[in-house]
Amino acid sequence: MASGICHRAAAAGVNWWIGLLIAVVLVPAGLRGQDPPQVPSASPQRPAATPPEISLEERADIFMARKAYADAVDYYQRALKQIGFASAPIWNKLGIAQQQQGNYRLARKAYNEALHRRKEFSEAWNNIGTTYFLENKYAKSIKYYLRSLQLNPSSAPVHLNLGTAYYHKKKYAAAVEEYRQALSLDPKVLTERATLGSVMQTRSVDAQYYFYLAKVFASLGRAEDSVRYLRRALEDGFEDLKRIKEDEDFQKISQFPAFVELLNNPPVPIKQ
Repeated sequence: MASGICHRAAAAGVNWWIGLLIAVVLVPAGLRGQDPPQVPSASPQRPAATPPEISLEERADIFMARKAYADAVDYYQRALKQIGFASAPIWNKLGIAQQQQGNYRLARKAYNEALHRRKEFSEAWNNIGTTYFLENKYAKSIKYYLRSLQLNPSSAPVHLNLGTAYYHKKKYAAAVEEYRQALSLDPKVLTERATLGSVMQTRSVDAQYYFYLAKVFASLGRAEDSVRYLRRALEDGFEDLKRIKEDEDFQKISQFPAFVELLNNPPVPIKQ
């Protein structure tokens, strides 16, 4: 009897050691003697950031950039109503949107509203001049451009506009001087267009216009630009090579290889 009890006790001891061994083997070595791993709790989600509110004026600016001028007019009008029609810059933008649609009378009305609120608003004076220019009223446009330049003599777009108005009045020397002023103030004025400030004229011109631009660039020592516009003049039908060779401004770039090549091999005029 006693031996049976001892045998069972011994067997129980063996089973205990086997259970302990199994437990030790099944627990990963890196976790022995450590607390059981904790399951991370889900962190609360942060609410998505609310995008900043876009103003009515900003919406109108976006429509202007997309050339959706009718929508821009609508939102500029809403913006003006919202603030009590007090903003000269928004009236000016409204005028530009109207002008882009060819509504010159409505554009002038908006520009004059801008001037009513800010008499010294040079951009609005320029923009009124541009509406008259686009109606072929060059003499009238010149008066507004000059007034704009009195307020802001350093505006390259207005000098360029004034030069083009002089050109259409056949005042070529005055036109050249205004072009020179514009390019001296802003070398990129011919490639960059104002959209929400001073409107620059856009209208097809003749070969002689490109000749004068080439002459201005030559006077400023910008030989590559001069040759580019001179080539355009020749392609559009400018034929007076003697005038080019004898012009004092073109004499400044007479040794420039591209200029020499252009005069030795002028392009055939492109038929319109």
